[in-house]
Amino acid sequence: MRTQLRVLEDEGHVQHEEQGLRYIYVPALPRHAARKSALRHLVETFFDGSTEKTVAALLGGDASKLSEHELNRIAALVTKARKEGSR
Repeated sequence: MRTQLRVLEDEGHVQHEEQGLRYIYVPALPRHAARKSALRHLVETFFDGSTEKTVAALLGGDASKLSEHELNRIAALVTKARKEGSR
């Protein structure tokens, strides 16, 4: 386990803090930054960098499972993106 953590630290994914004789490992990036990076990688790898293809895949079979509230929130995000894109 320690070897794996050392490799992750060498790659910049975690960092350690010394507390007495123990090392406490923590993520190197805040959650929101890691999430953004992972999502960008996923979109590039599986959807040729296309936001449209990504959203279509997410809504594909599961769209019928979305509540009216969730659909309204998604619609609001699209409206916001349109407004910000036209500036």
